[in-house]
Amino acid sequence: MQTRPMLTLADVRRIAAAAEAEALANGWAVSIAIVDDGAHLLWLQRLDGAAPISAQIAPAKAQTAALGRRESKAYEDMINGGRFSFLSAPLVGTLEGGLPIVADGHVVGAVGVSGVKSGEDAQVARAGIAALGVS
Repeated sequence: MQTRPMLTLADVRRIAAAAEAEALANGWAVSIAIVDDGAHLLWLQRLDGAAPISAQIAPAKAQTAALGRRESKAYEDMINGGRFSFLSAPLVGTLEGGLPIVADGHVVGAVGVSGVKSGEDAQVARAGIAALGVS
C-alpha cells in the first residue's frame, strides 16, 4: 500500500479564502472552483458580479488541471500551436486558469478560476494554492 497526501476541508477553505482575497484585492468578479485529485468538485464560489457562465468554466478548468496533472494552459497552448487533435480530448476546460495542487510530488487536486483575463484567472488560482505552502 502506498500513502499520499490529500486535501482536507480545512485546506479547501484556506485555498478558497486566499483566492477570494486575491480576486477582491484586484476588483475581479470571478468564480473559484476546487477539485480533488479525481476532479470531483469540493468547492464552487461565484463572487458578486461574476458572469453566470464563469460558474461552469471554473470547475471545467480545475477538472482539466487535476486529470491532466498540469496547468490547463498547457492544453490551450497545444491547440493554439496547431495540435488540433486535443480538441477531441475528454477535457472541457482547456483554457488558462486551471492549476494543479501538488504536495510532496503528488497532484492532490486543482483550482480553476474564471471571470477575468486568463492570466488574471491563473493569478487568483496561484494565490489560493500559495496559501497551502505547496506548489
